[in-house]
Amino acid sequence: MELTGRLSRRVQQIKISATKEMPMIAAKVGGCVSLGQGVPSFATPPHVAEAVARALRDDPAAGKYSLQPGTPALRRAVADLLREEKGLPADPEREVAITVGAMEALLCAMLTLIGPGDEVVVPEPFYPSHVEQILMAEGTPVFAPLRREDWSLDPDAVEAAITPRTKAIIVSSPHNPTGAVFAKKDLRRVGELALEHDLFVICDDTYDALAYDGPDPEGAYSLASEPELRDRLIGVFSFSKRFALTGWRVGYVWAREDLLGHMLKIHDAAAICAPSVSQIAALASLTGPQDVYAGFKKELRERRNFICARLSAMPGMRYVRPTGAFYVMARPDAPGVADSRELAVRLINEARVVTIPGGAFGPGGEGHVRLSFGGSEAEIATACDRMAAWARTL
Repeated sequence: MELTGRLSRRVQQIKISATKEMPMIAAKVGGCVSLGQGVPSFATPPHVAEAVARALRDDPAAGKYSLQPGTPALRRAVADLLREEKGLPADPEREVAITVGAMEALLCAMLTLIGPGDEVVVPEPFYPSHVEQILMAEGTPVFAPLRREDWSLDPDAVEAAITPRTKAIIVSSPHNPTGAVFAKKDLRRVGELALEHDLFVICDDTYDALAYDGPDPEGAYSLASEPELRDRLIGVFSFSKRFALTGWRVGYVWAREDLLGHMLKIHDAAAICAPSVSQIAALASLTGPQDVYAGFKKELRERRNFICARLSAMPGMRYVRPTGAFYVMARPDAPGVADSRELAVRLINEARVVTIPGGAFGPGGEGHVRLSFGGSEAEIATACDRMAAWARTL
């Protein structure tokens, strides 16, 4: 049977991300150290593991489906967090749902809002899954370049990308892949544009707790904190990065009641509910000791400082110091290398270091590789030793 002509258009126009491809190439090479995928190195905290183990021992419901929008206790805890940190008066019964990671929440948002002919404005460099999900919904991503000198959000570029077909703007700060924390004034101007043009705002706050410094004293500002946007806002949040629960696959979403009701139809068709054991882990993360998470952030800030010092010591290496998340876009002086994918593949084959080609994040990332400093300092040190030795051979 000939397959290509029988596949849907949506699956033919999306692709596996370079974040997944590079580790697959490295696995065939062997002996590589990774600065690739964004995974914090921290183990699940003991109090979280114990809460899950206790529930599996004592609660017969722990291994069964939860309510479709999530357990009531977790939704209440999430609503409390949103009120405390964002000033967002979230109704846990009507405006909050627990999802299979932030990724599923984003997909529910796209499939609910976007259809053929609709456009979504995406700051660029972009998180590749944002673009792939827009394409999966049969929409069109329209790129708004960040300011190249510091990767800051450019509201003028966002405004220039808006057309009569624009349906939504997606914003994420701290930003993947650049590590930038966008200025409040720039975010607020984007919010004003959404109001002026009657657009939805999809606010991806996956890294909201991981701002180390930045353009504003209060750290990472979120459009989820803007009261004027609440009728048109979808706020997406994650337990993966802040609470080191990447493998547990649990996130949450806020939207006004009628909009969330439509998103839950997608959620029901795709997943039924987030895993119950993961929701137990998430609740323990929110309600248990919080000092461990402050320790995570402190350690990541120190790793940021460490990798920046190492990159600064490499001749020909250029980068913008990240102020949040755990990524840095690095641009090595590599004569004769055709593009960022060749650069990343050569780093795997010749230096045994996994990075992600910057071109995978859009035209502005070309010539760069994205480095993650989510790994341990020992892993970062080994990778930087190998990259420095490789650079000397060019």
